[in-house]
Amino acid sequence: MVKKILVVDDEQSIVTLLQYNLEQAGFSVLTASDGEEGLRLASLENPDLMVLDLMLPKLDGIEVCKRLRQQKVMVPILMLTAKDDEFDKVLGLELGADDYMTKPFSPREVVARVKAILRRMEIQAPVKENKETDEELIKLSGLEIFPERYEAYFESTLLELTPKEFELLLYLARYKGKVLTRDQLLSAVWNYDFAGDTRIVDVHISHLREKIEHDTRKPLYIKTIRGLGYKLEEPKAE
Repeated sequence: MVKKILVVDDEQSIVTLLQYNLEQAGFSVLTASDGEEGLRLASLENPDLMVLDLMLPKLDGIEVCKRLRQQKVMVPILMLTAKDDEFDKVLGLELGADDYMTKPFSPREVVARVKAILRRMEIQAPVKENKETDEELIKLSGLEIFPERYEAYFESTLLELTPKEFELLLYLARYKGKVLTRDQLLSAVWNYDFAGDTRIVDVHISHLREKIEHDTRKPLYIKTIRGLGYKLEEPKAE
């Protein structure tokens, strides 16, 4: 099935360039020139991925991202920005964007990023209703992860995770008890050199803690190993 990409940018030259390169790569492309139209199409058309500019008329990219996540629309988002501003990048990630690129960029790099995100989103097996199956399940105290479904439960409640949050949690769980550096997580979860910007890892770790820790100031699951990185461990019984 052809994957559908929604491109939201008010610069027509960029839209045309991205649409051409994405279609050449085999994708179906929808476009919008302002935030309101982008938000509407993302909700109605169910795209497989959204390329979202930060600076947009009517609603900016930050607000679009925020509203989509509030509406539980969990489409992967690749955010574009003409600003080389750490605050804007981090804010976008905190609101649920999966990745970002700074303008100017190579269209080929955008296509490569889109493919990488979608590749990690591929679910290799359908959800199985029968409990007596060989479906993979990773369990920690209070936490259950179903890799094939892209689902995770905490204390029997389905977690609302972005694709990247799920992938990060899954990777930590697969290496439970092992200290993983930020660079290791960046390479494994984002699958490319993120120009050395490991802050994206810290932002997503913060998101995960908000969803699986009762007290984020004293995390029981995701531990910070100062000077090294993070590890996921089984909470100790009191």
